[in-house]
Amino acid sequence: MGVIEDVYEDLDTDVDFEEFEAAVEDKVDQMGGLADEETAAMLIAHELRDQEVEGIADVDPGMDDVKFLAKVMRVGDLRTFERDEEDEEGHVVNVDVADETGRITITMWDGMADDAVDRLEPGDTVRVAGRPKNGYNGLEVDVDKAEPAPDVEVDVESTDTHRIEDLSLGLSDVNLTGRVLSTDSVRTFDRDDGSEGRVSNLTLGDPTGRIRVTLWDGKAGLATEFAAGETVEIVDGYVRERDGTLELHVGDRGTVEEIDEDVEYVPDTTDIGELELGETADIAGGVIETDPKRTFDRDDGSEGQVRNVRIKDETGDIRVALWGEKADLDVDLADYVAVTDVEIQDGWQDDLEASAGWQSTVTVMDDAPEDATDTGAGAAQSTGGPGQSTGLGAFSGDGATDADTGSGASSPPSGDAGAGGSATAAVTEPPSEDAEGGTETFTGTVVQAGSPVVLDDGTETRSVETDESLRLGEKVTVTGPVADGTITAVEVDRTE
Repeated sequence: MGVIEDVYEDLDTDVDFEEFEAAVEDKVDQMGGLADEETAAMLIAHELRDQEVEGIADVDPGMDDVKFLAKVMRVGDLRTFERDEEDEEGHVVNVDVADETGRITITMWDGMADDAVDRLEPGDTVRVAGRPKNGYNGLEVDVDKAEPAPDVEVDVESTDTHRIEDLSLGLSDVNLTGRVLSTDSVRTFDRDDGSEGRVSNLTLGDPTGRIRVTLWDGKAGLATEFAAGETVEIVDGYVRERDGTLELHVGDRGTVEEIDEDVEYVPDTTDIGELELGETADIAGGVIETDPKRTFDRDDGSEGQVRNVRIKDETGDIRVALWGEKADLDVDLADYVAVTDVEIQDGWQDDLEASAGWQSTVTVMDDAPEDATDTGAGAAQSTGGPGQSTGLGAFSGDGATDADTGSGASSPPSGDAGAGGSATAAVTEPPSEDAEGGTETFTGTVVQAGSPVVLDDGTETRSVETDESLRLGEKVTVTGPVADGTITAVEVDRTE
C-alpha cells in the first residue's frame, strides 16, 4: 500500500479514493516539486477535515467552506432576476436538504440552478460543497458544487407536505395543512423607509402540535377570511424564530387556502390542579362562569379591555383573563375550550389565575372529552338574577359560589401585543371639591394595582393610597381622609 493509500485509510471521509488521489496529484503539480506525494496527501487530508462536518447541525456561518451529505427534501421554484451590473438574467433556486441531525436550505445559482430543477427530486442524496451564511430565512449554504450520491443512504424521510413537528429554523417552501385555532386582526406598522406594512396572525394545530403563522403585507388580509375550526393549507411558507419559538411566515410568494379536510388537534394540556405560579401552560376545560367585558385606560391614554371566564377540568378550576381582542371571542357557558400559552399568576384571595395575552390562543373545541359533564361543559348555567346559583356552586354541589365575590383579573402578560403599556387606568374625573380635606368612603373595582390604587365604581375613578395588597378586579370599599384628590385609606373592606 502506497503513502497516498495510507493517508486515505486514516481519513474518515465520504470522498472516493479516486477523487482523493486526483486531488493529491493536482496538489503535487501546484507545488512545483516542493511537496512529495505524502506531503500533498497530508495537505489534502487537512483540508477535508476542516471542511467536512459530521452533520448539518454542525454547519456554522463562521465556516469558510463546508461539505456534507444530505437528502433532498424539497426543490423550490426557479426564480429569475436582473443583475445590476450585467445586462443579463440570473437564475436561483432554493433546495431544502436534511440528514439525521437537521435541515438546511442550500442555494444554487444560474446553470446549477437550472440543472437542479431538471434533475433533482425529493429523496435524492447529494454531496454538497459550499459557503455557509446567514440568509433572510436563517442559515443557508451557497453551493459551489453539488454531486449526486446515489450509493449513499441518508436516513431521513422526504415529504412534500410538512407536519408541525417537522419544522425547523431556516426551512423554506413549506406546505403544511392544519386546523385554525385562532385568528387576529390585521395590524399596520411603519417601516424604516417610510412605507406602511401590514401583518396578521393565525394559529394552526395538527396531530403533532401547533404553530403561530404570520402573514405579511398582501397576504395579511387572508387571516380575516378564516374562522376557528376550519382547515387550511399553507403554501410556500418559511420558518423563522421569535423569542425562542419557531413561527411559520407567509410572504408574497406564499398563500393560505381553505381545504375540505379534517385535521385533528388535541392539545397536550396541564391539569388545572397541577398548575404552578410563574409557569406558562396549556389548559382546557368546561366554561362554568363568564363575566362581562371591562375596559380601562392605559398609561399612554389608549383603551384596553379584558374579560374573565372560569374553566374547570376534573382536577380543579381557574379564572382566565382574556386580554385585548380575546375579550371579544365568542366564549359562552358550557363551551369546552383549550387555552394555550397562558401565564399562571397570583390571583385574588391567594388564588391562581391564568392570563391569556398576545401569545395565547383560545379555541372552542367541537368535541369535549367524554367526562366533560364533570368539568362543567354541557352543565353550566347562565348567570341570572339575584339568588340564582352560579360559578362553582352550580356544579360542585357544595353550595359554594364566587359569582358575587368580585371580578378579579390578573395583570396582562409581558409583551401583550398592542398594549402600548401596562394595563393601568388613568384617573378620568377629579373628586368633588367638598371632599378635599374631609373623610370619604368610596366603593369600586380595582382597575389599577400598585401605588396608587385606582378604583372605578362605573361612573367615577378615585386614587387611593393604601398598604393593603389589592388585585386587579377586586371590589373594595375604602374610607379615609382626602388630600389632593387622593384617599388615604384608613379602612379597606373587601366586598363579599
